[in-house]
Order: sequence, then structure tokens, then C-alpha cells
Amino acid sequence: MTRENLIATAKALPQVKKPCLDTFAQIKDRLVDLMNQKMEVRQDLQEMIGPHNLAMMKDNHANHIRFMESIFAEKSPEVLVDTILWVFRAYRSRNFSSTYWAAQMNAWIEIYRKELSDECYQQIYPFYYWMQINIPHFNKLAEENLEKGYSEHV
Repeated sequence: MTRENLIATAKALPQVKKPCLDTFAQIKDRLVDLMNQKMEVRQDLQEMIGPHNLAMMKDNHANHIRFMESIFAEKSPEVLVDTILWVFRAYRSRNFSSTYWAAQMNAWIEIYRKELSDECYQQIYPFYYWMQINIPHFNKLAEENLEKGYSEHV
């Protein structure tokens, strides 16, 4: 799959409605706290993020929630794909393993299922399902760009 294919599939993602976006914005800090707690207790955390990367993982979670809030507010498939590719390259270069992304997506989905209303969950879940099923493609494209020496945001 190419970057352009990923962008085309991202265009089909739904627009999150304002009431759900408002709720998400109000509880995003709690969502990040829950995410950090959930990940910190994993027995395989060091294998996924590498040594001395706990603060970087927590920064990623905080940045992720703010980024997704902006995508929910104003969907941009190009920005979504390019940012994910940049993140995969940047964190891979800091020893995060590809298994971290699947664990992260699973954890966000579980947290959202518990913390959001069913209506909001149904609007947000497609973005996470899309990211989750495309992890192998993001990994492949990010690794290709790393091998070429590209580390900048596309």
C-alpha cells in the first residue's frame, strides 16, 4: 500500500460531530492519564518502547490525543497519514518497536469504549480501527523512508 492509498482510505472516515468532539475535549486529559496507567503496568513495556523511553511514551500519548482532537474537528486525510508516518519514523529511530503501535491502539480503543458514550465511541472508533489495520503499511512505509535516510515530516 502506498501513501496515496492510505490517504484514499482515510477519506472514507466519518466526521466526528460537535457534541462528541466537545466531550472528547473535556475529558482528554483523563484519557491520557488512563492510557499512561494502562501502558505502565504492561510486563512487556520495556521491550516495546526501549530503555529510558517512558517519558517519551507519555509525551506521545499526550500529543496523540491533541492531534486526534484536531483531526476529529477538521478531518484532513493527508495530515493524518503524513503525521502517522512521521511518528512511526521518529519513534522507530528511538527504539520503539512496531508492537507498541498495536498495543497503543488496543489500549485507546478499550479506554474509549469505557469512557465515552456509545454514540461518541461509534464516531471515534473508525479512526482507530483504520489506524490499527494499517499498522503494517505504516511500518513498511516508515521503514522504507528510514532506509532512504528520510526522517523529516513528509
